[in-house]
Amino acid sequence: MESGKRKIIDLKGIVKKYYIGTPNELAALDGVDMDVYEGEFIAVVGQSGSGKSTLMNIIGSLDRPTEGTYYLDGIDVTSAGDDELSGIRNRKVGFVFQTYNLIPKTNALTNVEMPMLYAGVRGRARVDRARELLTMVGMEERMKHLPEELSGGQKQRVAIARAMANDPAIILADEPTGALDSATGRMVMDIFHKLHKEQGKTIVLITHSPELASETERIITIKDGKIIGES
Repeated sequence: MESGKRKIIDLKGIVKKYYIGTPNELAALDGVDMDVYEGEFIAVVGQSGSGKSTLMNIIGSLDRPTEGTYYLDGIDVTSAGDDELSGIRNRKVGFVFQTYNLIPKTNALTNVEMPMLYAGVRGRARVDRARELLTMVGMEERMKHLPEELSGGQKQRVAIARAMANDPAIILADEPTGALDSATGRMVMDIFHKLHKEQGKTIVLITHSPELASETERIITIKDGKIIGES
């Protein structure tokens, strides 16, 4: 990646251990170095148990490393307090999960508004932005629908709109097509490509699918808690 680009994700020597000091001590990540630059669309691939979910949790500031340093968009995440970490997650990271994670009894519009509410965005601006994002993902006719009234693909489109709410530094997509049929999965991937190409979004796709990974600009392969390859 050209040196003129800003580094968005900067991981150095990341170790994540569980059951520290016991006979069952486990290193889920073992000395991971990883850089992602502004505007990149990359994939992190690995089998179950490879460490990719742990890596995703650390990139998304959902978990802290045992050792190492992590800068997200220039902020030292490893030394941040819990409240600061919560703010970093809300403003800097847009999450898209396999299971959608929408709030059940709340319509699509309000679901997309939620991250902006936590970020202190005022009412009218919040609603306007949520409407604009739902329109962008083709959900303008379904804004008032509850998650239970939406198909899997529609829920995921709402989740992508919500991920974009605070114009985050990165979109972190964890197996975003895992619960969808191939045609719907294709539609979701097309939205990611559109966000990348038209808005220059930095996207990290966590997947076990070589087919999906091959659509990205760079593939990072993880196995047994170590990065073993890049292509």
